[in-house]
Amino acid sequence: MSSSQSPVQRFVVVPLRKTWRGLTSMRTALALLFLLALAAIPGALLPQRDLNEQKTLEYIADKGTLGEWMDRVQLFDVFSSSWFTAIYLLLFISLVGCLTPRIWEHYKALRTPPVAAPRNLGRLPRHITETVDGEPAAVAETVTGNLRGWRKTVRVVESSERYPDGAVEVSAEKGYLRELGNLVFHFALLALLVAIATGKMFGYEGSRTLVADGEQVLCNTSTAVYDTFRSGALVDGTGLAPFCFRVDDFSATFLPNGQPDMYDAKVAYTTDVTSAPDTWPTTSVQVNKPLRIAGDRVYVLGNGFAPTFTVTFPNGEKRTQTAPFLPQSTQTMLSEGAIRFETPAGMYPNPDDRRKNQIAIQGLFAPDPVFGHGGLLDSQSPVVNKPTTAIRVYEGDTGIDSGTPQNVYSLDQKLVDQGRLVQKASVNLEVGKDVVLEDGTRVSFDGYQRWVSVQVSHDPAQTWVLVSAVAMVLGLVVSLMIRRRRIWVRLVPAKGDSASDNSEVRRTVVEVAGLARTDQAGWGEGFEDQAHGLLTVADKRAKL
Repeated sequence: MSSSQSPVQRFVVVPLRKTWRGLTSMRTALALLFLLALAAIPGALLPQRDLNEQKTLEYIADKGTLGEWMDRVQLFDVFSSSWFTAIYLLLFISLVGCLTPRIWEHYKALRTPPVAAPRNLGRLPRHITETVDGEPAAVAETVTGNLRGWRKTVRVVESSERYPDGAVEVSAEKGYLRELGNLVFHFALLALLVAIATGKMFGYEGSRTLVADGEQVLCNTSTAVYDTFRSGALVDGTGLAPFCFRVDDFSATFLPNGQPDMYDAKVAYTTDVTSAPDTWPTTSVQVNKPLRIAGDRVYVLGNGFAPTFTVTFPNGEKRTQTAPFLPQSTQTMLSEGAIRFETPAGMYPNPDDRRKNQIAIQGLFAPDPVFGHGGLLDSQSPVVNKPTTAIRVYEGDTGIDSGTPQNVYSLDQKLVDQGRLVQKASVNLEVGKDVVLEDGTRVSFDGYQRWVSVQVSHDPAQTWVLVSAVAMVLGLVVSLMIRRRRIWVRLVPAKGDSASDNSEVRRTVVEVAGLARTDQAGWGEGFEDQAHGLLTVADKRAKL
């Protein structure tokens, strides 16, 4: 290092230049790509908070201190973590810095004439020498005619000590699409990364559980209509595409072993939120067949049963609710859930008295019931056959108007432990059966509906992701299939066959040499046949 360099040059500019060169090397880009794939593994193996927060919290609680440390290093938020984002950005910068100079180099290579023939063609691994009839210029014309599809140039060598009568050289190159395919592949990879990042920043996903009875309508007009809503950093929820849909019916078929075979949801939808619901067109949403509307996609993610209960209070007033129960097993669809009923205002004018007489139900739903040891309810298959519920009926403060968030699938155990919610009955009920409490309150099981969990997904870059992926495949195929080759032909008048020779037939010594990166690139044992094909007349040309 020169001592004349300034401190800024020595301690700032030079280290930055070395860092940039290292970051933008192809070796670094490949290492970062491998590191990105490695970093994504925890996101596939561990529960992620943005997909299922409840399951993630349960996993952390089960792991104790280890789970807390895993949470601190963002293993449950992998794809939004600082370290994953850093790898992503470094890979992006590395690819840009690595590929941009290669474009210019490829452009210059396309504009540069083929390399002149080496001085000694005989040293090349593929080489033949042959004497043919004709003058060098005429033979060169035949050779160039046979080199269709090659970038070629013809050079006339003046008389010299080495070539007293002069010579003609033909240089040809082929396979520049190989480098172009390589560039397309890497730039498509770069475009894929940009498209995915754009989709994450401008996209959103919202999920909601709907009872498939044709009554509940979901309108994509606000984030408040969703049970859970995840959005990109640049989405504030005010510019959602307006549309509405409802689930009119849902059916499921199962294999003999209880595994789901096919889900089919009958959905009515509209992009005009002011239109009458009975005018909405309908369609079928199935596995891998989402509803595409207003640039969004609507998927059916899960399903289950929603029992319907009616509570008849002592004054004769009734309250009916249908609530989704959460499946405990997808093979039997034994489901668990809870329902809370508010007390009629006319019975207890005092809010405190009304709060102390609320009704809550918690229990199990079995589509195909079977009773095990001790009379415990279970389900033997997901196919509906005399559905039965096993419920506990509580009376007291359900916390329904406390303002505190509650799990919709279970009651707050703290209320039970504190005596604010008291169990009044425990019973198994078939459809149409009921139970009467001590104060005359009647709880009846009326039947069930199917419910579905739907997800509305918006990804403005999904088309570009597809285009980038296709371009990557095409670029890779081109880079693997195209063969990069060079060929040189030197044509020298045969000795004793000079311009002063008056013989009718002149002869030319032809040297043909080829260079390929590997024999698998197209030149192996067949090189001599291909080389001889260059010297044939037009009607006998052999494809090289």
